[in-house]
Amino acid sequence: MDTSTHTEITAAQVAFQTVGPAILLLDAEGTVVGWTQSAQRLVGYSAAEVVGRPSALLLADAEDRATASAFSEASSAPRRWSRFTKVRHRDGRRIDVRLVVQSLAGPDGRTRWVVTVTDNAALPSWEAGGSVAESLPVALRLPSNLPVGVVIRDTQLCCTWVNDTQGARDGIPVQQRLGRTLSEAAPGPQSETLEALMHQVLESGLPAINAEYHPFVPTQVRTERTLTASYFRLDDAEGRALGVCVVSVDATDSRRARERLAILGEASTRIGTTLDVMRTGQELADLAVPLLADYATVDLAESVPLGEEPLARLGSQDGDIPAFRRAGVASIHPEVPVSLFARGEPVFVPPASSYACVLRSGKSHFEPMLDTFPGTWAEQQDPARLQKIHDHGMHSVMVVPIHARGAVLGVAAFVRTENDMPFEEDDLLLAEELVSWAALCLDNARQYARERAAALALQRHLMPHRVSGGSAAEVAWRYLPADDHHGVGGDWFDVIPLPGARVALVVGDIVGHGINAAATMGRLRTAVRTLADMDMPPDELLAHLDDLVIRHFAEADADPGDPATATMAATCLYAVYDPSTRRCTMARAGHPPPAIIDPHGGVTFPDLPAGAPLGVGLVPFESVELELPEASVLALYTDGLVEARDHDIDTGMDRLGTALARPGLPLEDLCSSAIDTLPAKAPSDDVTLLLVQTRSLSPSQVASWQLPADPAVVSRARALATRQLTQWGLEHLVESTELIVSELVTNAIRHGNGTIGLRLIRHEVLTCEVSDTSDSHPRLRHPRTTDENGRGLLLVSKLSRRWGSRFTLDGKLIWVEQQLTPSP
Repeated sequence: MDTSTHTEITAAQVAFQTVGPAILLLDAEGTVVGWTQSAQRLVGYSAAEVVGRPSALLLADAEDRATASAFSEASSAPRRWSRFTKVRHRDGRRIDVRLVVQSLAGPDGRTRWVVTVTDNAALPSWEAGGSVAESLPVALRLPSNLPVGVVIRDTQLCCTWVNDTQGARDGIPVQQRLGRTLSEAAPGPQSETLEALMHQVLESGLPAINAEYHPFVPTQVRTERTLTASYFRLDDAEGRALGVCVVSVDATDSRRARERLAILGEASTRIGTTLDVMRTGQELADLAVPLLADYATVDLAESVPLGEEPLARLGSQDGDIPAFRRAGVASIHPEVPVSLFARGEPVFVPPASSYACVLRSGKSHFEPMLDTFPGTWAEQQDPARLQKIHDHGMHSVMVVPIHARGAVLGVAAFVRTENDMPFEEDDLLLAEELVSWAALCLDNARQYARERAAALALQRHLMPHRVSGGSAAEVAWRYLPADDHHGVGGDWFDVIPLPGARVALVVGDIVGHGINAAATMGRLRTAVRTLADMDMPPDELLAHLDDLVIRHFAEADADPGDPATATMAATCLYAVYDPSTRRCTMARAGHPPPAIIDPHGGVTFPDLPAGAPLGVGLVPFESVELELPEASVLALYTDGLVEARDHDIDTGMDRLGTALARPGLPLEDLCSSAIDTLPAKAPSDDVTLLLVQTRSLSPSQVASWQLPADPAVVSRARALATRQLTQWGLEHLVESTELIVSELVTNAIRHGNGTIGLRLIRHEVLTCEVSDTSDSHPRLRHPRTTDENGRGLLLVSKLSRRWGSRFTLDGKLIWVEQQLTPSP
C-alpha cells in the first residue's frame, strides 16, 4: 500500500469527480447532516442549501418521499437497502438514480444513515469506459447486495458512526472503535498510513480511492485477506469539513482473481518462448515459483523430448510406469537441494504414489494437507522422498497431469513449504490452467522436435557420409543446422570424383526450412551427381539444373496444394579441379563466391559472374577457369556463414576472410576456426562450409603424347603405353592396356581427321585418355554373332573398371579406368 500523503490530484480522483456517486449522511429522522462535493455535482445543491433539511425534498416522486419517511422509524427500517428512484436537480429536471442506504450505529445506540446516489446514465459509461470504471471505488462498483463497511469519523478522525459490517471486516469491535481514532483502536504502521490518507482528504476535499489494507489481527495470526477502502469528506451547511466517510469492502477474492489473471497473462509470455521441450518445462516451473508454489517440478515422458508420440493413459492399477525425465525444477531457495533428481535426470515414479495415480486416472491430485503419517506410500516405496518432505516442511501439494490431445506428456507438481497457507480449490484451478497452456506449448515443441528430427535424419541420409578428394584434394567440412526456431534448412555440399584424377566440388542452398526443404535438397543433389557423371562443364551443368527447377515450378503450378511441390528456390556453386594442370573451372547460380587462400595466407574472393538463382531462367551461366597455386585452399560456403541480421554480407565475408587467413593451420582446425567466428552459436539459417586443399600430380604420374591420324600409329601407341607401364611397375596391366589403347586409337583415326592425344595417368587408378577432333559420341553396342564390327567398346568395358567420354573445346575425349591391383 502506498504510504505517501501527497495532495496531488490523481487520475482516479478526477474520474471519481466526473462520474462517481454522491454520498450524504442523514440523521435518524432523515435530515441531511453531511454533504459531499460529489453530491453537489449530481443535484446542483450546495451544502448550505441542503444540510439541515429533510432528504425527502431531494426525491422527485411523492411515493419515494413517503419511502424516505422510513428513516424516522429506524427500528422498523432494514439496516441496508437499495432501490431505483428519481431525484430533483436544482434546475428542476429529474434524474434517474440508484439509492443504496445503510444504517450506522453510534454512541448510546443512536442511528444514522449513509446514502450513496448513483446516476443511472453514468453506469453504462463506467462499464464501457474500462479504465474509468476501474478507477472508481471498489465498494461503489460492486452489486448492491454485497455487504459494505461504512465508518464516519469527525475532523479529529475519531469514529462517530459505524455499521456492523465494518467490524466483521477489519477485526475491530464496534465498542473498541467508537470514540477512538484508528491508531488508538488498532495501533500500528498500517493505521498511521490510513490516517495520513484521511488527513489528506480533510485538507484537500478530494477523495482517496481504493486504498488497500489488511484486517487488524494479532501478529501471530496470519491472514491473506485484503480490504479496499475509499475516503470521502463530508461538509456541513457552511461547506466546512464535518468529517470523513470511509466505505470499505473485502477485496480478497477480487485481489486473488486479479493475481491469477496476472499469472495467466505471465504464462502467455513466459512459457513456450522456444520450441525446446526441456526449456518449456523449466519455464513452467520458473513461473509457478513463487507466484503459486514454493517448490515445483515438471517431469516429462522420455519419449516427449525425442518428438515421439505421447503416452496413452495407463488404464490399469498394475500398469507399467513409463520412464520419465525431469524437465523443470524450481524452488524459492535455489541454493538448497530440495529435489531428489536434477534437471535432465531420469525420475523414479513409485507405483502407488500420487504421481502414478495421476497417470492412471488422468485427473489432478489435490492434497491441501499432505499426509506423511506412517504407512503412506512414501514410507513404503520412497523413503528418500519422505525424508525430503520432512526436511523442507512440505505440507500442501498439487499434482497435475500434462495432457495433449487425449494423451499424457508428463506431470507437474506444486508444493508449499514456507507459505503456511494450504492450497485451495482456486489454486488447483489456476495450476490446471497453467499446465494446460504449458501442455499446448509442449505439444507444439514435441511435434516440431519430431519434424526436425525427421528432417535431420533425411538430410543426414542424403548428405555424403564419407567425403574424399582423392588424389586431387584434401577436404574438411562443417554443417550446422539452423536454430530450434527456424529448423533444418536445405543446405548441401558434395565432393564428386571425376575421371582423370579430377574432382567436382558443389555447395547449394535451398530457400526455406523443414522436411520439404531437406527433400528438395536431396532431389537437387541427386541431379547434380547425375549430371556430374556425364562430365559436363560447370556452366552447362547449371543450365541443366536450372531446367530441372523450372520444370518443378510447372509441377507446383499444376498442383498447388501438394506440399511436395513447394517452391524450389535455390542457389548453387559448382567447380571442377584438375590436379594435373592445377586449373579450377567454376560457375555459380546466385551463390556467394568462393574464397581462395594461397599458401601464404592471402585470401581473395574471385570475381565470378553471379548468375541468377536456379529456376529463374533469364540469363545464361558463365564458367571461369583459374590456375591455383599448389597447396591452395578453396572455401565453398552457404550464405548462413556470412549473413546476419546485424550486418551485411560484405562484413560477413571480411570476417570469414580474416578467419581463413591462417597459413600452416591443419585443414580441420581451420574449418573449426572459421565456424567459431559466427556471431550467434545458434544461427537462424543453416551453415555449410567446405574447405578443399588442392593437390597436384607430379610429372612422373602423367605421360601424354600427340599422334598423327595414321593407321600405322596404332602399334606405336601400344608400344608407348607398354613402355610407360613398365616404368611404373604395372606390367600386369600391359596386356589389357594394349587392347584398350589399340581400340581407342583405332576409333579416333576412323572417326577423326586431326591430331590424336594419348594420355596415361597413374593416381588411385590407371586412367587412359584418348582425344580426337570428332564430336561423335561413342555408343556401346551388343553385336550379333554374324556382325563383323561393333565389338571394340564392348571389349573395352569388359577390360576396364569403368569408361566414359566428354566433349572438349575441339572434339571429344574417351577415358578408361583400370584398377592398379588386379581384382581377386
